[in-house]
Amino acid sequence: MNLGSLVVTFYGHATFGLKIDDRKHWMLDPWLDENPACPDRLKSPPKIDTILISHPHFDHIGDAVRLATRDDALCACIAETAAWLRKKGVKKTLGFNKGGTADIDGIKVTMTHAVHSCGITDGDEIIYGGEAAGYVITLPSGLRLYHAGDTCVFSDMKLIGDLYHPDIAFLPIGDFYTMDPLQGSHAIRMLGSKVVVPMHYGTFPALTGTPEKLRELTADISGLRIIDIKPGETLAGEVDRLVTA
Repeated sequence: MNLGSLVVTFYGHATFGLKIDDRKHWMLDPWLDENPACPDRLKSPPKIDTILISHPHFDHIGDAVRLATRDDALCACIAETAAWLRKKGVKKTLGFNKGGTADIDGIKVTMTHAVHSCGITDGDEIIYGGEAAGYVITLPSGLRLYHAGDTCVFSDMKLIGDLYHPDIAFLPIGDFYTMDPLQGSHAIRMLGSKVVVPMHYGTFPALTGTPEKLRELTADISGLRIIDIKPGETLAGEVDRLVTA
């Protein structure tokens, strides 16, 4: 598979940067400053145009306000989280909901279901942040990415596969807070994606799932490639080419 002009940079945990057509920079689930997996050189990323947030736990939204206000970036997420971001001074938000598709500069973003909690830590309070979600991102080239956010495996992943046929799936496999490699192997079978990027593992001691175990459990799936991107690496050109960001 050739990514064309798309460049994917892994910042660690569940945070990814997308450089699209050499002109647009997106960030998915921005957590940089306090992210122990994020290399120091990546904690101040290039100017961001759009921030996509799966849910507002600290390890997915920690740097959203900082980057959005720094760059006047658009924050796209579920409606309740968007309302909280506006209260925190983010000027450009797009609050939509599951099943909906937003067109952002010619890039289609469809919000999908995820099974996870969604409280926002705001000072000493935990407030309602809507629901956790995932996203299917359809690029102008037709390439489709699925970022599952934080979730356990759920049977409607079969519908996501049937409806959107994601080319690349970014799946959490760490266990404890999300699905583990066993559940991830079932997710892969339902989605039908032939390229999978594991995420949300190894950052904390409790996140014990590994890409090696996921490979073991999916060894029978013909043509499947599990790309274990390390923090600071970039996926570009052919999907199996890794370079240092």
